[in-house]
Amino acid sequence: MPEVLKAPLVVEFPFTRSLGPVQSAFLTGLRERVVLGVRTGDGRTLVPPVEYDPVTAEEIHDLVPVAPTGTVTTWAWNHAPRRGQPLATPFAWVLVRLDGADTALLHALDAPGPDAVRTGMRVRIRWAAERVGAITDIACFEPDDGGPAPADGDPGALAEDPVTGIVAPARLDYTYSPGRAQSAYIAALSTRRTVGERCPSCRKVYVPPRGACPTCGVPTAERVEVGPRGTVTTFCIVNIKAKNLDIEVPYVYAHIALDGADLALHGRIGGIPYDQVRMGLRVEPVWTEGARYPDHYRPTGEPDADYDVYKELL
Repeated sequence: MPEVLKAPLVVEFPFTRSLGPVQSAFLTGLRERVVLGVRTGDGRTLVPPVEYDPVTAEEIHDLVPVAPTGTVTTWAWNHAPRRGQPLATPFAWVLVRLDGADTALLHALDAPGPDAVRTGMRVRIRWAAERVGAITDIACFEPDDGGPAPADGDPGALAEDPVTGIVAPARLDYTYSPGRAQSAYIAALSTRRTVGERCPSCRKVYVPPRGACPTCGVPTAERVEVGPRGTVTTFCIVNIKAKNLDIEVPYVYAHIALDGADLALHGRIGGIPYDQVRMGLRVEPVWTEGARYPDHYRPTGEPDADYDVYKELL
């Protein structure tokens, strides 16, 4: 049995969102060193502000400033900060109820160690040197030693150049292991073969193999070589060029049922104008030197497959 594979993977994309009037005012305020809360119908002040009362669901929009100082309500020590977190050295995650607020704000507290943190301690905001209208405009909290409070910003400046949207980068780092079945599938691809596994109950051959039959729920172990030729079952025309992908648009991405397989896999179709690709088209893989999987599939020149042959694989 081949070695079970594993590899580090990163999923990363920028998440862009627009802001409503409440969040726009909150982030604009941070840029100007002003912390805004929103007042509910019963007089509570919520920080961070929300657009609807979490108790009554009533729309709320009465914004009020609160102090840059507050009290820690609970905390947890972070021994090993990760990439993108507020501080590069160990710090405490804290919930801080700012003076004038009735709810707590989550942020980082810069402290020399966990022994220096306690529930009920007084803290104050440390503003970022450069502020852009984001929660990171609060660089962190720091212990309030009773000295002069950080200077308040000018609430009158909030109407000027409001923040209307943010871009939040999303990233997930993880180690992926394809497991026994897909490790064998990948190993076979390195020799330009496609191998699936047959269910001992329904006798269907799944490519790529999953290690178990998704229909019967029983383990699969019998390996079956399929293809290399197959049939286009369905397809789409791609008109938007993907970043870091050196393929000119438009091009076709298709589901391809390899001969002998009971599950269609996907691949790019080449060697034919995009507007001539069709369901039932017979194709074969095209490999490039040193590739670990087919670069694309091209027409074989055979007659199209009859619809009844592949209709169950759509």
